[in-house]
Order: sequence, then structure tokens, then C-alpha cells
Amino acid sequence: MTTTPTILVVGATGTTGGRTVARLASAGHHVRAASRRARPVAGAEPVAFDWYDPATHAAALDGADRVYLVPPVGDSDPAATMVPFLRLARSTGVRRAVLLSSSAVPEGGPAVGTVHQVLPGLIDQWAVLRPSWFMQNFTGDHAHGRSIRDDGVIRTATGSGRVGFVDAEDIAAVAVRALTDERAPDTDLVLTGPETLSHDDIAAAVSEFTGRPVAHHRLSYEQMRDRLTTELPVEFAALLAGLDRGIAGGAEDRVTDTVQRVTGRPPHTFRSVLEREMRRDG
Repeated sequence: MTTTPTILVVGATGTTGGRTVARLASAGHHVRAASRRARPVAGAEPVAFDWYDPATHAAALDGADRVYLVPPVGDSDPAATMVPFLRLARSTGVRRAVLLSSSAVPEGGPAVGTVHQVLPGLIDQWAVLRPSWFMQNFTGDHAHGRSIRDDGVIRTATGSGRVGFVDAEDIAAVAVRALTDERAPDTDLVLTGPETLSHDDIAAAVSEFTGRPVAHHRLSYEQMRDRLTTELPVEFAALLAGLDRGIAGGAEDRVTDTVQRVTGRPPHTFRSVLEREMRRDG
């Protein structure tokens, strides 16, 4: 007799966490959806969870043997809270952990890169998802999405640099496989869409689809950093502006076959995501 594993999804109401919960629940998995307010999520068991409140951690982990981890947003040193949590998870019976990181952050790199580095030594079965920038940044409640709707502009320090933007649905599809396949990936997985696009390309595509002019305003690193500092801690603002500068230098001008290889289907294009997300919201 086998028991159904309980999968804890941290960040269950977020961009990738919400989609991961939905896919797991629709496939019949027992999912515990963790968020600060234990918000109800269809098909899942809601549970209160706050990275900065260790008193919520044990209850969230109770009975779970797999976890999907979205780092605390805006934290330039997430290891300070995540590593103790992972040690607790191991002691309570978690056998597999899937960590959301970024294509721009290698193992041992800044921020979540430190968690990536220590994860294999803490949890027996693991994967680190390293997606490129989300296509949903331009359609959802991200700063880019808001500035498109409010001002008809996208502001970056990326210049003409190109990015293999990825659909959050494709990230969730890979996350589900990493969480539920018989064998864990035990590696990091760089996730991109099928093509690279500049922010000028993104602005043109959104303009064409919506019929409203959208322009890409090119900022300097310093201008981008100072702009982000109005909403984020200064260290994290500098990190994000630095990632834009890396894009300008070609750091994200690549595509991978990971989504196709893991899910058995090609990743979605930006135009298909625009059609799906904007028509649904409209």
C-alpha cells in the first residue's frame, strides 16, 4: 500500500506558485497551498506561511514530503531564512525540494544562488528551476505591466539586449514534473521561451496586439537603480538594475530546449501568451 505524498507549495498565490498548485490539484495530488493569509486555493489545502515568521514553518511542513520553494520577494539574502527552513524540512521528512531561482543567477551567485549552492547537501532529491524573465511581467501586476497600462511605456536599462522570455505556465509545467516524476532532476534547469526578444520587440508586439502605442524607454543603470529604489530595498534595487545591465551586454541572449525536453511540448511564444492573458483579462 502506498500513500499519496503531500506537496507543499510556498508562494501558492504567486505567478508560478499559483499555476503549479492548479496543475498539481487537477492531476489529483494532495497540495498544501502556503501563503501569508492562508488564502483559499481551489483544490488545495490552504496553510498560513511567512518566510519571516518561523512559527509558521513547522505547521506548513507537517506531513509534507515534497516542497516547491519561491524565495521571499525583494530579499537580497534569502539564504538567511531559507536555509534554516530547509534544515527543518529535512528533519520533518521532506525528501524532495524544487527551488525557483533565475537564469541570471548561477549556483553560488548572489541572493538565491547561495540557496542553490547548499540545496543538494540539505535535501536528497532536488531541482533548481532557473527561468528567464516572465512573459507575464508585461501582462500582469508587474511594474512593466502597470507602466504599459498606465503610461504606454516599458522602462529598462537593457538597451537592445535580447531575452528568451518564458511563459509562467511553462515554468509551472516543468515544476510539476520536477516535483512528481519518479526520479528527481537533481540538477538545475534553465528555462526559456522559443525565441529571444528585445524590449523594443516586446513593446512593438504589445502595441500591435492592443492597438495602443507602447514604447521602450531606455534608461541608464543608475537611472534604473534609482527608480527601483523608490519601491525596493536599495541592495535589491541595485541587483535588479545590474541584471538589466547584464541583458544589455548579451547575458540572456539564449534559448534552451528544457521545456520541450521535460514536458514533451514546445514552449509558448510571446504572442500566444499575449492572446491568452490579455483576452482573458479583457
